Amino acid sequence: MRQKLVVGNWKMHGSLAVNAALLDAIRMGADKQIANQPVELAVCVPYPYLAQANQLLEGSAIGWGAQDVSEHAQGAWTGEVSGSMLVDFSCRYVLVGHSERRSFFGDTDEVVAAKFLAAHAVGLTPVLCVGESLAERESGVTQLVIQRQLEVVVAKCGTAAFAKAIIAYEPVWAIGTGKTAAPEQAQAVHAAIREYFAHQDAGLARGLRILYGGSVKAGNAAEIFAQSDIDGGLIGGASLVANEFLAISAAACA
Repeated sequence: MRQKLVVGNWKMHGSLAVNAALLDAIRMGADKQIANQPVELAVCVPYPYLAQANQLLEGSAIGWGAQDVSEHAQGAWTGEVSGSMLVDFSCRYVLVGHSERRSFFGDTDEVVAAKFLAAHAVGLTPVLCVGESLAERESGVTQLVIQRQLEVVVAKCGTAAFAKAIIAYEPVWAIGTGKTAAPEQAQAVHAAIREYFAHQDAGLARGLRILYGGSVKAGNAAEIFAQSDIDGGLIGGASLVANEFLAISAAACA
């Protein structure tokens, strides 16, 4: 049985005071809620707040990580943050290829693959985000788009690298729009991702955790997480409200 994982992506939100209250509430709730449950929780916070997350969550049931990582290990890359720097703050996870990075900051499939490799090289668990636009969904090329995104990473890093990685399927048309893929739609894509890896390594595919990201809320989480190939969620805005995030994690425990 694959362990469920619920990851909160705070995006560019937060302050020291707001974070302290939110992390404290999540920590208290999660320590009781997921004890002895096959569920993990994590939050991916903006870079300036990694030290705060490290301090407030250390020893708790909640992991933490960053929202992006440089493909470069060090050097004259002003403004970039390397994987080894994230490790210094005890990060466990890092998002790579989030749709906003791809759409607004020009992260190509090749750049995403390089970031995945950089994260893997320092022992971080990359959460590889893949997904299609509304136009691609309506054109019936969803699986082709996602396969292309995966193939570039596999070509650079190898299939075996995914034994220590997570995939998050996030349809771009459902990110921050309030729209959510029907559970059956999401399940179909998750199953196709698992099948893609099964052709290369059946054992890896069975253990691979694939999250769904796209306007997951407390009200729809249980139905989404009940699908056989959905192993949790990558949660955006709902992760900024402690009760909502904890309700979503409770749905993963069910």
